[in-house]
Amino acid sequence: MNKLRELAPKSIRHKLMLAAITCILVPTAFTLIIYNSLTQEAVKHQAITNADDSLQLVNGAVTNRLKGMLMIANYVQVNPGLKAYFKLVASGNEDKDPYQRFMNANRVLEQLDSLTVAGEQSYVTVLLNNGSYFMNYSVSDFNPGDLERKPWFEELTGLRGLDSYWIGAEETDFSYDKFDHPYQVTVARTLRLDSTEIYGYVAVTIMEDQLHGIFDNLSGGQKVVLLDESGMIVSSADPNSLGRPFPHSEAIAGMKGTSVLSIKGEKFLVAQQPVSSVGWKLVLMQPYKDSIVNISSIFNRVFVIQLLSFVVFLLLLITLVRAFTQPLMRLGKATTAVQRGNLLVRSGVRGNDEIGRLGFLFDQMLDRVQEMISEVSDTQARKRKAELKMLQAQINPHFLFNVLNSIRMKVMKRGDPESAKMIGSLSMLLRMTISREEDEIFLHEEIDLVSHYVGLMNLRQKEEARLQLEIAPEAFLIKVPRFFLQPLVENALIHGLSQQPGLICITAAMKEQVLVLTVQDNGRGMNEDELAGISRKIAAGEDTASGKEEAKGSFSGMGLHNVVERMRMLFGDGFAIAVRSKPGTGTVIEMHIPYREEQHDV
Repeated sequence: MNKLRELAPKSIRHKLMLAAITCILVPTAFTLIIYNSLTQEAVKHQAITNADDSLQLVNGAVTNRLKGMLMIANYVQVNPGLKAYFKLVASGNEDKDPYQRFMNANRVLEQLDSLTVAGEQSYVTVLLNNGSYFMNYSVSDFNPGDLERKPWFEELTGLRGLDSYWIGAEETDFSYDKFDHPYQVTVARTLRLDSTEIYGYVAVTIMEDQLHGIFDNLSGGQKVVLLDESGMIVSSADPNSLGRPFPHSEAIAGMKGTSVLSIKGEKFLVAQQPVSSVGWKLVLMQPYKDSIVNISSIFNRVFVIQLLSFVVFLLLLITLVRAFTQPLMRLGKATTAVQRGNLLVRSGVRGNDEIGRLGFLFDQMLDRVQEMISEVSDTQARKRKAELKMLQAQINPHFLFNVLNSIRMKVMKRGDPESAKMIGSLSMLLRMTISREEDEIFLHEEIDLVSHYVGLMNLRQKEEARLQLEIAPEAFLIKVPRFFLQPLVENALIHGLSQQPGLICITAAMKEQVLVLTVQDNGRGMNEDELAGISRKIAAGEDTASGKEEAKGSFSGMGLHNVVERMRMLFGDGFAIAVRSKPGTGTVIEMHIPYREEQHDV
């Protein structure tokens, strides 16, 4: 152990070099060990992302094509003109004039033709219950009446409203397209009267290769199939698989999103996404080795560049550490000299970086220490002189109270008891305010102070406010913060009663080691907005009134906010306050003050 301690570097420069080499070599070695596993995971993630993106593009194109079919069916089903005409034909009340009937039918055919003129070819068929039909193709290609012989036609009677019935890949009915387009995909709906009675059907058909043509744009061995709800293949680049069960349904059963599956001993990247508004889904399959070939080569090149960068960075870091630590060495020597008591030494380190500023501040600190040593004695002397002058400037409170008492006695002798009472109450208030040094007083003393204050205010205003006290006997000797009730009573007089006659009731009772104290008035009260504003400010610790509002006609200049802050500072989270009020019924301020042993002194 001793030999190891001797071999350990002692200077900051050597420690930084060792730390730099360790911080470079250890991560490099660690990276080499785990890089392969991380690369494989990253490659897999990127391959999954690429597959999702490819399938998302296919899904968007397929969804748009199928939604185009739904839009055609929606137009036929909800267009007012077409609905009215089809209902008229289905009921047999069509115009008797042959020419007018021909013109009406021709207008319908023109509208059906216009539905697909700008996009891929779609075959629209409207079949009415009376055998009438309308379509945008020639009857020689396909007889619309043959729809009733389709095996799925009976399923249409169960549709409601805008429900659609999707028919997967089936052999093409249109003779003109059978050779080039052997399979078709159809969506069908019912046409109903207001009574929900079916009067006809609408079917929109496209060729299946319009869907699998979208898949041909994929590369890298990606193959996509479109499956219906039962797992039958609706569209695929392989025409022989259409209408048959998907051969890998069991392998992908229960799979969500995209993952790598082992199928018959070979890994495949499999992604699936639902096709909105149809109930079908798209499935993409790609050999896993084909999906990662390009990504793996990129990661291998990145690894080589990373390894070279580590070596170059290590050499550069060692050189820079030596240069950067030179000022620290000088600063360390200066610090050692100061520790020995030499306050005259200076480091002389300067520069625009942190070390240069540290050297400058270190030297400046030493200069300031010497200055402060000489200033401390001068500061203490000035402080003692200031305290002496402040004591000399104070007025003796007893002198003030004796003078007020003398004035009160003279006023009483002259027959003016109200003025004498007013002076006596003022003297009591001043005595409690400026002559008492303790922070807490008994509750009965605080009640006496409030009583004198209300009496003093009643002498100032024309009509008196009545003070009602309901104090439980066990609460009288509870100690409370001095001068905490006066601001609440002042608010009740000025804001609640608006200096008009009324009642202010103060109640106090002990409930489970908690002093519950309420101040209630029967004044004008507050609306919901005013009450919410005050409650919000109390909860946030904001002032509920501006300084100017508190100063005007106020005895203490201390409002509800100050009281709440004092109580929270003294009692912490145990203190609670609630304000309740309604317009015309007055305001109630309820405080819960936790009981402490030192609050009850007999």
